[in-house]
Amino acid sequence: MRWAGGRGGGNIEDRRGLGPAGAVGGVGAGGVILALIGYFVFGIDPSTTMSVVGGGGGPVQQQEGVRGAPADEAGRFVDVVATNVDDVWTQVFQQSGQQYRKPDAVVIYDRATGTGCGMGQSAMGPFYCPADRKVYLDLTFWQDMETQLGARGEAARAYVIAHEIGHHVQNLTGAMETSRRMGAKGAESGAVRLELQADCYAGVWAAHAARVSGGQVVLDPRDIEDGLRAAAAVGDDTLQRKAQGRVMPDAFTHGSSEQRMRWFRTGVQAGDPAACDTFRAARL
Repeated sequence: MRWAGGRGGGNIEDRRGLGPAGAVGGVGAGGVILALIGYFVFGIDPSTTMSVVGGGGGPVQQQEGVRGAPADEAGRFVDVVATNVDDVWTQVFQQSGQQYRKPDAVVIYDRATGTGCGMGQSAMGPFYCPADRKVYLDLTFWQDMETQLGARGEAARAYVIAHEIGHHVQNLTGAMETSRRMGAKGAESGAVRLELQADCYAGVWAAHAARVSGGQVVLDPRDIEDGLRAAAAVGDDTLQRKAQGRVMPDAFTHGSSEQRMRWFRTGVQAGDPAACDTFRAARL
C-alpha cells in the first residue's frame, strides 16, 4: 500500500503514555482474543464493555493528549489514512449537497483510556464512540490482528480505520439510531446491518483513495485482498468457531466472514455509498 507521501490532517490526539489513573494494565494475546470474541461474537457493545471495565456507564475523565500530526511512522500512518478517509467522505457528502463533519479526533492510546462512552481498553480492539465522536485505536492491535486473527499488511490496518470512520458517517446520517431500533443480535439484526454497512463504506473509501489523494494513497489489487482477509478474520462465524467450535447465527452482531468480505467488495466495486444500504438489502 502506498501512503508515505500522503497528506496528514493533524486530527490525531496522541494519548500514548497517558493511561488514566486506576487503569488496568495491559493484557496478553490470550486476553486480547478473548475480549475480541466477547465483542464480536456475543454482542457486547463497546460502551457496555467500557462501563464494566471503568466501573460506570458515563464518560471517564482523561488527560488530553498531544493534538496534531505524530512524528513516528505508526502514528503518521494513522494520520494519513484517516485524513484520506475524511477527504473521501467530504467529497461524497458535497456531491449530495451536504457538509461532512469529520470525527472530533482519532485517538491513539495504549492500554486504557477514558472516553465519552466509558473506559476503553486495548483488549476491545478499535472502536468509535458516538458520544464524543472520536475513533479510538491502540496500535498494538495491529500485531494482534496478525498473530491472533491472521490479518496482515498495511491495507488490513487501513481497512480498520476506514471501517471505524464509517461508523462516524453512520452517526451523522442517523443509521446508528436506525440500528438501535432494530435490535442488537441475530443474523438480520440492526447491529449486523450497521457493521456490514461500515464494511461497505470502507470499500467506498478504497475505491476513491487514489483519486482524492492525487495518487499519494493507493491500494493495488493485492491491498484489496488484504482488506478482504481482514474483513473475513473478524466475521462472527470465524470467531465463534475459534471460541466454541460451532456457529450460532442468532448471536451474530457483525455478520459472517462471507458477508463482511462481500460488502467490503461491494463498496470497492461500486464506489457509491448508495450501494451500501444494508438496511434495505434483500440479501445480507
